Amino acid sequence: MTKKTDRTPIRWLVLALAAASLCLGALAPVHVAEAQEQRYQRRSILDFFLGRRYLDDAPQAPDVQQPRRQQRKRPPPPKAVVNTRTAPPLRTVEEEPAVQKLGDARTILIVGDFLASGLGDGLTAAFETSPGVVVEARGNVSSGLVRDDYYDWPEQLPKMIDELKPAMVVVMIGANDRQQMVTDTAKEKFRTDGWFTEYRRRVLSFGKEVTGRKIPLLWVGLPAFESDSMTADAVQMNQLYRNQVESIGGEFVDIWDGFVDENGNFIVTGSDVNGQQVRLRTSDGINLTQAGRRKLAFYVEKPARRLLGTQASPDLVRLDSSNLPGLGLPDNPVEHTVPISLSDPDLDGGAELLGARPPPMALTRSPRDLLVEQGEMTPAPPGRVDDYRLPVAKAPAEVSVK
Repeated sequence: MTKKTDRTPIRWLVLALAAASLCLGALAPVHVAEAQEQRYQRRSILDFFLGRRYLDDAPQAPDVQQPRRQQRKRPPPPKAVVNTRTAPPLRTVEEEPAVQKLGDARTILIVGDFLASGLGDGLTAAFETSPGVVVEARGNVSSGLVRDDYYDWPEQLPKMIDELKPAMVVVMIGANDRQQMVTDTAKEKFRTDGWFTEYRRRVLSFGKEVTGRKIPLLWVGLPAFESDSMTADAVQMNQLYRNQVESIGGEFVDIWDGFVDENGNFIVTGSDVNGQQVRLRTSDGINLTQAGRRKLAFYVEKPARRLLGTQASPDLVRLDSSNLPGLGLPDNPVEHTVPISLSDPDLDGGAELLGARPPPMALTRSPRDLLVEQGEMTPAPPGRVDDYRLPVAKAPAEVSVK
């Protein structure tokens, strides 16, 4: 039988120590925020005597080793490759060379006001590829036939003709002439009978400066304008130009239809020389755009090419001994034949065309003459499809009996 140990005093001692620890905890308060911030936990007397480890209030999760993120390895920078070959030069857009004009190229002289200057730009573009034509535009922007005190065209035109010796003169003037005219006797207001009488005389005298020298004259009419009054005056002045110029042998070029619609009204946009819809007039309703200038020149280009002939051709080539390539031929003309020039009127020495001489007289009649005149048809050759003659029957061969 074992002896029972009395543990009552020990229990009382443990209870006393627990109560003492509670009292000490109440007497030493600690701020909650500081405790959380410093991660501090009060220890009891039991922890001091029993040697317990310091534990945080919050349960600590077991340390789990986090997997490291695999950083992407940056590819190494590409090594600089040294090109030992010479790089090809950069291609540049080469402008097409301008057509070289011939030494004997014929000159077209253009005179007049600001519209004539625009016509000069258009004709220059029209004959840009023609080596036999040179365009000289001598227009004065604010000039006309009314204010001869500002610019005297009757005095300046003969000087230009003597200087350039043109093959043709193109005139486009009158857009600045809708104003008072000062004559030798009085001042004539625009649209009066006296004004038109003097203006006709000046147009006629100006045209004779050209036709009197046996030079072809092309007088270009005025286009329609945005102003109704200017358009009405242009119609009347164009009729005056036509009558006066044609009376002295000149040619009037009518451009009216190119700058109005089907109803005869002024238009800002219209068809260009290629049929595309473009802007032809500027915002003031008077001047022409670049496309309008080219269209204006289109009406003058036709009669100009007709008057200049082959000289205005873009593919003009001279076939004579002056521009022959170096063929290594001897200089003695007896040893070689000079090429025939296309401009040689004799060509190969003949003076008449083939067939000009009457055919020789035939002594016998042809099968056609016999058929038409006498109704006789020559017999077809044997075996031809139109040979309707019956074949000749052959006699039967004699059979010999032995």
